[in-house]
Amino acid sequence: MSAPVKIQAPKIQVPFHRPSVGEEEVRAVAEVIRSGWLTTGAKTLEFERRFARYVGAEHAVAVSSCTAALHLSLEAIGLQPGDEVLLPTTTFAATAEVVTYFRARPVFVDILPQTLNISPRDAERKITPRTRAILPVHFAGQPCDMEELRQLADAHHLPVIEDAAHALPAAYREKRVGGISELTAFSFYATKPLSTGEGGMITTGNEEYAARARRMRLHGIEPGDQEHPWEYTVRDAGYKYNFTDLQAALGIVQLAKCDAMYDARRRVAGQYSAAFAPMQALEIPATLADRQPSWHLYVLRLHLDQLRVDRRRFVEELADRGVGASVHFRPLHLQPAYQPYGYAAGDFPDAEREYPRCVSLPIYPEMTGEEIEHVISAVGDVVKHWRR
Repeated sequence: MSAPVKIQAPKIQVPFHRPSVGEEEVRAVAEVIRSGWLTTGAKTLEFERRFARYVGAEHAVAVSSCTAALHLSLEAIGLQPGDEVLLPTTTFAATAEVVTYFRARPVFVDILPQTLNISPRDAERKITPRTRAILPVHFAGQPCDMEELRQLADAHHLPVIEDAAHALPAAYREKRVGGISELTAFSFYATKPLSTGEGGMITTGNEEYAARARRMRLHGIEPGDQEHPWEYTVRDAGYKYNFTDLQAALGIVQLAKCDAMYDARRRVAGQYSAAFAPMQALEIPATLADRQPSWHLYVLRLHLDQLRVDRRRFVEELADRGVGASVHFRPLHLQPAYQPYGYAAGDFPDAEREYPRCVSLPIYPEMTGEEIEHVISAVGDVVKHWRR
């Protein structure tokens, strides 16, 4: 490979992510600390009510992570050992690992090259008598084709559990993600569109699922009355997945800012796409008329046949120019943990073809105009130096 291009040290450094938190969040957390009640309580209930209203769901259950939300969602539908769950191979580890908690089988599905989301056609081919659920992932915050997935699920009497870790506040056909399927799992991890540091949420229109998740998030306990709280009943062997009022205080403030933070990310994405679309070595993310992406990630794809460097070198060149970039995600069927299930390279050609081309650029509400222009300039400079 060619020698590195000598460049001057960058004047500014643009990190891959910077949290959008300020004095409002500080005051909200301080108020909870002064109240003397730090764990699950009134603030958590308030956050749940507000979140459910925001996404258009009847119920919201706050939990310790999106992984916990996915786990409890599968538990609520009664997943059993030997069952199968369809999910895309292009996703984070959590989506598949929660299936294995039940000694069930994660059945990987290829992706659609346009959106990098699960392919409904390939999903249909993978359905067997053991299939128990479909678990689509809204990759980068781009909503899946929920109508086609809904038709497939209904035809086979399967629930849909959406992994919406990236998808707040995404919408499909003017309906917000979180109010579409039987169950939806959100993430409030540090880098997510709404952050409480750690945390997650289950939304559902099914009262039984919501009640089950609420009980199982805290040891399977059915609480006693207010006067005799020690007279609780352990109905099931549950988990320690509860949310805290400290997190809820952050969440309530962040939720009030959610639309504004989305607008800011959307503007960054628009500037990126306008700048990168004319560059033949690059492919910008798809924007589809019937859905609103959350723009949690801005995934640029490289036409590697038009460049003299691979994706790894491209990211290194951006770093040399003061731009932090990342990559999402190595297909799970290529990871060692899933080799025992019989998966191998070549099984999912679309996912394997797209993964080496993907580069995630910085996109967050606090980006300044100077930082946005710096990212655009750095990408353009790398393309200029390394195009064929």
